[in-house]
Amino acid sequence: MQFAERISRLGTEQAFNVLAKAKEEERKGVDMIHMEIGDTDFDTPKPIKDACIKAVEDNQTHYLPSQGLYELREKLAPMLAKTRKIDVTPEDVIITPGGKPLILYTIMAFINPGDEVLYPNPGYPAYESLINFFGGKAMPLPLLGEKNFNFDIEEFKSLVTDKTKLIIVNSPQNPTGGVFTHESLEAIAEVAKEKDIMVFSDEVYSQFVFEGEFESIASFPDMAERTVVLDAYTKTFSMSGWRLGYGYVPQQYMKVFGNLINNTVSCTPNFTQWAGVEAWNDEALADLAKMKAELEKRRDIMVAELNTLEGCKCHTPGGAIYVFPDISETGRKSQEVYDILFDKAHVACLAGTSFGNYGEGYIRLSFGNNGEARLREGLERIKKVWPEILKK
Repeated sequence: MQFAERISRLGTEQAFNVLAKAKEEERKGVDMIHMEIGDTDFDTPKPIKDACIKAVEDNQTHYLPSQGLYELREKLAPMLAKTRKIDVTPEDVIITPGGKPLILYTIMAFINPGDEVLYPNPGYPAYESLINFFGGKAMPLPLLGEKNFNFDIEEFKSLVTDKTKLIIVNSPQNPTGGVFTHESLEAIAEVAKEKDIMVFSDEVYSQFVFEGEFESIASFPDMAERTVVLDAYTKTFSMSGWRLGYGYVPQQYMKVFGNLINNTVSCTPNFTQWAGVEAWNDEALADLAKMKAELEKRRDIMVAELNTLEGCKCHTPGGAIYVFPDISETGRKSQEVYDILFDKAHVACLAGTSFGNYGEGYIRLSFGNNGEARLREGLERIKKVWPEILKK
């Protein structure tokens, strides 16, 4: 039997492939430093873990409505309303097993074969993969290093056509750490309203903006009614393995999204949702504040050290947990630099091309995975092999 034709259009997230390769090296006795996977090394706050244990002991282990536990949606609604500056009720909130399903459901719900989707490039690989999988036409919006990974507004406008049905926004960004300016978001909002285009806004790094305040495109006038917002507990409370995501969906579309959950995963696990209710108390929020301060410190260390390397230019990311240094002046391709760092320095990172064609000339390193001592060790290893990178 042959697979369906659509399987040939399905991409992958290279971070998990590199993680598996690094773990295999560790099983052979190699000491690998993990800067490849978009994770954090902090513990999930204790109130969240305690709430999960209590939920299991209270037998909260059965089905829930597909849209999600009402008590959790009731908790998230005012938080989303405050941080996105829009009106949100529990009926506007949806709970998903991790963040990716909401990307999947949005593309499934709004894109027919041949429809164009504008997405950031370099960008999170699931966007392009799922657009192609469902027969859409993936239209890359180049993010420019010289603009701190914003885009050229006139170029953006030129890419929008009558076939554009969805615009994907990700700010703060994976992989670049860039944060869209008010002017960038405003340009997208104006075009979306003028051309009657839906927007999907991936805001899973909303709590990790290091300068200024987070701004959501949903907060612009008349945008809440045409924007699906994704957020997740994954990074915010160091809960990557819990698979607990959530989002804002305009009410006129919620029935469809709930039915997509119904037909795929039925519901997000019961006890993890009860744990999510406790994430927004004072103790957990204090842990979040400490984590953010530590991440900012790690960011500054990485940027300073990488900028001492010949042929390496590293901008200071405004958010997220990644640096995305420009290594084009070394004369090496992104994949070549990745290979040397993995094989010779035993530092696992990602080639910029893992995030699209416009990632050539860059590599991505996460500063979320390692404490300061381990982070500095990884940077020293990179420095030691850097002359080999420059030999070409």
